[in-house]
Amino acid sequence: MAEKPKQHTHAIVEPTLENLSQQLSVLDERLDNMDSILTNVAERVMSQPITLSVTCSGCGKTSTYTLLASEKPTIRK
Repeated sequence: MAEKPKQHTHAIVEPTLENLSQQLSVLDERLDNMDSILTNVAERVMSQPITLSVTCSGCGKTSTYTLLASEKPTIRK
């Protein structure tokens, strides 16, 4: 018979300015990392054409849209 998973108990910590400052710093770093990743992905995607095909649920007609973007010149460091 399978055992029940153990419940995690977390100690309640009083929020202090130092603790909040550290948590905000970690959050800021994570948001910066996410921004860098998303910017890199967007640059890669926008360097090539994207084609969307949309089919109308009412009449069944298919419309095709092509998105073209020009890549801004960037300086790689």
